[in-house]
Amino acid sequence: MTKSAATAGFMSMKGGGYYAKVTTGAKHVIDGATPLILAAVDRMAPADDGSTFTMSDMGCADGGTSVTMVGTVLKEIRRRVPSRPIQMVYTDLPRNDFSQVFQNIHGQTDIETYIDEIDDLSVFASATSFHKPIFPAGSLNLGFSATASHYISEKPGVISNHVHMVGAEGGERAAYVEQGRIDWERMLLNRARDLALGGRLALFNFGIDGEGRYLGSTGEISMFDTFSTLWAALRDDGVITPEEFVNTNFPQSYRTVEQFTAPFDDPNNPVHRAGLRVEHVETRVVGCPYAADFKIHGDAARFAHEYIPTLRSWSEATFANGLSPARPAEERLSIIDRFYNSYETLVCEAPEGHAMDYVHCYLIVGKLAG
Repeated sequence: MTKSAATAGFMSMKGGGYYAKVTTGAKHVIDGATPLILAAVDRMAPADDGSTFTMSDMGCADGGTSVTMVGTVLKEIRRRVPSRPIQMVYTDLPRNDFSQVFQNIHGQTDIETYIDEIDDLSVFASATSFHKPIFPAGSLNLGFSATASHYISEKPGVISNHVHMVGAEGGERAAYVEQGRIDWERMLLNRARDLALGGRLALFNFGIDGEGRYLGSTGEISMFDTFSTLWAALRDDGVITPEEFVNTNFPQSYRTVEQFTAPFDDPNNPVHRAGLRVEHVETRVVGCPYAADFKIHGDAARFAHEYIPTLRSWSEATFANGLSPARPAEERLSIIDRFYNSYETLVCEAPEGHAMDYVHCYLIVGKLAG
């Protein structure tokens, strides 16, 4: 099994509807940037020629965080091109809970959906990684991805002093930066292949802004540093082994704006030669909704109880897979529960400064040549 296949095999968001219910901030990111996508559709000016219009959500999780945006955009597309069939394709890794995607989109949960409001619409799913081609060449009209492409196809090594590349040093950090560069260019080249001429990509990615801020590190307390400290405490207490600590690394690379835009700016880069051009780029910080609520209600226990699940929804797989497979499943789960319970206790006892503010680079990209 290749390293890439191994990474794809264990990465997934928590299923059963958990992700959308507790990841309110991710939905705020998408909803707040919907005007950027509508403006891209306006520039695209799709012809009403009867051909199929294809939109995708790549890295969709359970589809719940993007459902409002997708409905808004697809209604606008239907208004502009009444004769064109529309297909909406949700993509993620094979272990994703696609059953929950279809339950959410087809109105079988309490999530408000668009499915009955758009005529001649078909909904599909693909379990192909966005590090590979997904669609028949030239058939994708509007590609969307949010809070997803920071995941890299393989871990280039261990991070001995931390659990995330933002806390890595020297060559260990450089290896993650380089893997991030390789995968970012690969992802863009695959999308250039997928896209129809004149198509657009809306890519809203975790990154590092001009002030050095990143997810969960916009104030006094860093979320990833807290993850690392609490995980190291389990090592020091003998709950996990030193090897398990070293093997627990998020398969992620956070990029700066310059790193995001470099492939488009260099005329010799294959991404530029493939015809992709940046139409819009900016960074935004979207505040943690649970920390905002805490400022209103002031109940530390409630804040901790509501806050930790949103961290767990996307991080649990990394910590679980850092543990030795030789441990019984119940033992691994007990360790994971103990880890997140310790985080909840920490927040409950000293809540000030804890927040998972979202820091994104917002890119609108067009296939305007090639």
